[in-house]
Amino acid sequence: MQMKRERATTVLNEMLERLEQNAWPLNLITEIHIFGSYIRGALEVGDIDVVVQHTTDERWTEQSLNAFFGGRDGYVPMRQALRGNRRGISFQFQGRDSLQSEDIELLLLWRQGEPIALAKQRLAAITPDTTAGRAPRDHVLPAYETLADLIPRPVRIDLHRWSTDHKITMTTLALPDAQPRTTTATRHMDDRWVSNSPLRRAAAAALAYLESTGQRLDRCEVHRQYLARGATDQTIDCFVDLGWRYWRSAERYLADGQSWFEVLPATSRQPLNALHITPVARP
Repeated sequence: MQMKRERATTVLNEMLERLEQNAWPLNLITEIHIFGSYIRGALEVGDIDVVVQHTTDERWTEQSLNAFFGGRDGYVPMRQALRGNRRGISFQFQGRDSLQSEDIELLLLWRQGEPIALAKQRLAAITPDTTAGRAPRDHVLPAYETLADLIPRPVRIDLHRWSTDHKITMTTLALPDAQPRTTTATRHMDDRWVSNSPLRRAAAAALAYLESTGQRLDRCEVHRQYLARGATDQTIDCFVDLGWRYWRSAERYLADGQSWFEVLPATSRQPLNALHITPVARP
């Protein structure tokens, strides 16, 4: 989805104002850079590309380990603290050196110890350019070219690497609204989400599709919960994720021979799409 430059500027300024509060975990941040279409002056951008460098402390280490062993994204607290309820920012954490090694232009927005007012001046100094188009998306394969805007850059890098190494195959599809027929799945969703929840809508559409392909739903795990009682990781064929929340676990599942079904985005009204990733069987 495209965003007007004026709105993107507002989103970035609000991010800086939250950063100024310096509450944990924002007090761990040492640098913020931006790159992509916005710094090129484009009048419309997709997600704003932001790079965050940070240190760690004991609290960060503890919550990161808990998130890792729980299969969750350890960056959720920092991401939410930076963007609040706003959408439209794509964060890359600790990615400065990697991006610079790829000759991707970065603009320093803020460095620890500097006043936020200076960051806002740097932001205001970026000149709009009516001739600037979108920055090309890197690590985009034909298999997911039509959905590239919905896939965060770190995920695209993973997909590109796994595909190049012939570890996975991918299918993209438009996901119609539907309800699964399996009673266990319906009961699971009723117990877990209210009827108008975007996550329930996404889960229902995903499970209905998988059911139509012959996938046994009692062998599915949805957003970190088993559908069937007594299920274990060893009995799971497919993991359904709703919005990249558990992406850090994807490589482990795929290595174990389980497929990954990512719904994007999980929203109340927008069309749903999905990326079905299947490990390549080894001889």
